[in-house]
Amino acid sequence: MIRTLLLVLALFSAAAQAADPVARAGKLELLAMAPSKYVDPRPVYVWLPDDYAAKSKAGTRYKVLYVHDGQNQFDVSTTWNKKSWNLELTLARLIREGKIADTIAVAIPNNGKLRYAEYFPQKFLPLMSEGYRNGLVQQGMGGKPLADNYLRFIVDEIKPAVDKHYATQADAAGTFLIGSSMGGLISVYGISEYPQVFGGAAGLSTHWVGSHQQNATVPLAAFNYLIARLPDPATHRVWQDHGTTELDALYAPYQPFIDQIFRERGYTDENYVSKVYPGTGHNEPAWADRLPEVLVFLLGRQ
Repeated sequence: MIRTLLLVLALFSAAAQAADPVARAGKLELLAMAPSKYVDPRPVYVWLPDDYAAKSKAGTRYKVLYVHDGQNQFDVSTTWNKKSWNLELTLARLIREGKIADTIAVAIPNNGKLRYAEYFPQKFLPLMSEGYRNGLVQQGMGGKPLADNYLRFIVDEIKPAVDKHYATQADAAGTFLIGSSMGGLISVYGISEYPQVFGGAAGLSTHWVGSHQQNATVPLAAFNYLIARLPDPATHRVWQDHGTTELDALYAPYQPFIDQIFRERGYTDENYVSKVYPGTGHNEPAWADRLPEVLVFLLGRQ
């Protein structure tokens, strides 16, 4: 299992790009903030709609979407695989069409070789057998889980800087997490660890299996964690999805159990969506294709 895990880390742990991305709609800015106490340094990008300056001056407050794997969101000339989510194009169109609220996006690049350590939910680990846990931490995480520090980076450092410099709706009702694969895991974990900070989360192709092959240990730890820690459905909303090819072909046995846990917690069709996209795989074009539907659910004008 662990050898296979190292293979998937090599495939999906892309380091931040050397050049800053350029937005094809709206504007990208580097977030001004002090060096982190919690994680290794990386740039953090803030996307603003074209009319942000005028509307914010007039008093508009913006919802904020915090996006994992931030270097894969925009300019394909700077991404590791020359593919992206086209996040800025989709956000700009949906705002222009009135399908979502006024929103800015904060794109947080992953940390390359430590991506798995930052994105694997840390409190899943005590719910695993000692041998499996130790192998995961030593070989998959370089000896140290980092997810709780990564979330502190967002909550204690990035978010205060964003709320200081931009016209945000700073409460949980205006603050959201989104990611794919391992980024889906850390999004659901983030909303569960900080329900007072984040009001919604989306996981595209959420990697409940935790490795490159089917297993019971990681999903069972996730199930037990969520049973105990899911946030209040009266104030939160969550999106889940997966395709059926590539790495997504592994997910079918696990997602229905996740869905049942949410339903038993009290989530309904109003605040929880779980969808399967037949014939789609584990890649940026697939996530870009369904991103409009995800964002309308997460950021739509309720």
